[in-house]
Amino acid sequence: MGAIGATAAASTFSMPAIASGKTIRIGAVQPFSGGLELFGNQAKMGLDLAAAEINAAGGLLGHPVEILYEDNKTDPKTSVERARKLIERDEVMAISGPITSSARDAMAATMERGKTPLFYATNYEGGICNRYLFSFNTVPNQDTAPLIPYLKEIGVGDSYYMFGADYIWPRNMFATAKAIIGEVGGTTLGEEYTPFGVKDFAPVIRKIADSGAKILLFALPGADGITFIKQAEEFGLTKTVKIAFLGFAETYLGAFGPGKGEGMYVGVPFVASSDEPSVQDFVARLHKANGQDAVVSFYVMTHYNSVMALKAALEKVGKVDREAMIDAMEGMTFDIPTGPATITAADHHVAMNMYIAKTEDGALNVAKKLGIIEPAPQCGT
Repeated sequence: MGAIGATAAASTFSMPAIASGKTIRIGAVQPFSGGLELFGNQAKMGLDLAAAEINAAGGLLGHPVEILYEDNKTDPKTSVERARKLIERDEVMAISGPITSSARDAMAATMERGKTPLFYATNYEGGICNRYLFSFNTVPNQDTAPLIPYLKEIGVGDSYYMFGADYIWPRNMFATAKAIIGEVGGTTLGEEYTPFGVKDFAPVIRKIADSGAKILLFALPGADGITFIKQAEEFGLTKTVKIAFLGFAETYLGAFGPGKGEGMYVGVPFVASSDEPSVQDFVARLHKANGQDAVVSFYVMTHYNSVMALKAALEKVGKVDREAMIDAMEGMTFDIPTGPATITAADHHVAMNMYIAKTEDGALNVAKKLGIIEPAPQCGT
């Protein structure tokens, strides 16, 4: 991969070869406490299914696969400590996780020193370019950029207000969106950010209503986002303004109350209600393993995909070797529940099928199939 990761310090970790029949361990540094455990549990469903299916089929190159879970408590410092343990003591082939960008960035140097790849399967703001980091979810040009022309295409409007949490992901998503809005002849009438923990959104809701914007580009995840949508509906904002809810997934369904949260749009790499046979088969397998009431979102699929990419790479090289696995993954095409996916050779992001989805009748449904969207180049951004 040329200069990518060339600044990494020399490894101080012991990396013994894995003997025949010895378990291949994959670490998982995920939030199981601290506020983002919902996402950690979604990740776990996907990782567990991948490992179970590999083992049921006889393992990987004759080795059983095991996922070793560590709770990072939604904390960057704890993430680093857990990663070091998994690399030094448990000798994992790769680490899955985390969820937040801050924890991911904190772990990066540890992954480089340990020459162990980090499989990041959360949608994020873009910018990763490192030999030991792979992104299995979406970047702004894949999930946000297609929304703007689509909303204009269906006649929703082209005047926007942007409101999100005050951290890097919303800011970078909105920067991408503003450029696309300009390209389609639209206007941005306001842009505002909020700290987490706000309970009363009435002032900003009034500001959005008074702006005359037809579309609210919204990037406030978790409980705060749910609170905002509930208050926006009570105010009547959703009768005059369409909401494009960035990062929305099936995990939010039902959180707004019966008949609420309808008519919102999002760009996603997976929709559980899709009529595609491979998607329905994937959801059925997850329900068999976790119960019929288990919620399946794109987080489940992208984490599942990360383990299946590891499997495909090791089978390609025919040996259990980290560096050979990384080399094999660069430019590799492999099958995921939504069709073929390709890992970019230069920066380790994934080209895959994308969808515009809409909340309706208490579900998240496919509004438009977008086909395969290549991730924008990340090196040098």
